Amino acid sequence: MGLKRRVIVQLRPFQQQFVVCTCLSFLLTACSENTTPPQLEAFAYPPTAEHCLAGSRSGAAGATDGRVSTEGIKYMVRTPSNYEATFAHPLLMVYAPAGMSRWASERLTGLTTTATGAGFVVAYADHKQLNIPTVEQLGKIPELVGKEWCIDEKRVYATGHSDGGTASLALAVLDKTKKIPMAVAPSAAGWTGKDLEAFQCRDPIPVMIMHGKNDTLFPGWGVQTSAWWAKCNGCDVTKTKTVESGCRIYQGCASGGATVYCEGSGGHRDWPNLNRVMLEFFAHPEKFL
Repeated sequence: MGLKRRVIVQLRPFQQQFVVCTCLSFLLTACSENTTPPQLEAFAYPPTAEHCLAGSRSGAAGATDGRVSTEGIKYMVRTPSNYEATFAHPLLMVYAPAGMSRWASERLTGLTTTATGAGFVVAYADHKQLNIPTVEQLGKIPELVGKEWCIDEKRVYATGHSDGGTASLALAVLDKTKKIPMAVAPSAAGWTGKDLEAFQCRDPIPVMIMHGKNDTLFPGWGVQTSAWWAKCNGCDVTKTKTVESGCRIYQGCASGGATVYCEGSGGHRDWPNLNRVMLEFFAHPEKFL
């Protein structure tokens, strides 16, 4: 089976599992939208950092909706409440589970308040049926956000749950998108170690794999994918260190290749309670080596 065909087949099961809102209880929120954004936090801006030219970005502070990519994917943007249009912010892309809108994904992950307080601009995209072209389309959204908001293109990060986790992981391995995210933290992603073996290792990249111990849809897949990334990132796959969050940090990884596996007690529908850990991982991956 050719590589492209293999990946397309691998990506399909997620839509089939979640097409109808009632198939999993966490998708019920997608059936009746609440579009009120959560609280946006202020960020303590440092005195020196990368900057954009004054007046070069038109994106507004606060919560912005109604953005649509060239391929028709709807997305929305959240900034720190005291957003400074000349400061180059890290961008956190959040990709949605199957059947979920950007608003439902925002409520599921609960990332907005904590992330904006940490200085991130956060963008949430609607779900779209996954295949290779879709992943490539999702990978174009960071550039669109950067045309309106002041974004540091060297600090673009990706996360998401289920299909969203699958998409964020795919961004890091597909040839046309693998240079877009600087680090990824997929949750409940539908990849196995065997699926990843179809790809060559890339340059080291920080990867934080989150997966539920009781995920019966993709049982044990997070263990497999974290081991694959650990090997690619030059880690000692036999040595891990457990930290306060319960996550296991692989030891001896190459510079820039921090690899972490976080196994929660929940099932497939559960977003892990690791938002602060994930944001710290994105901001300071060197602490996880």
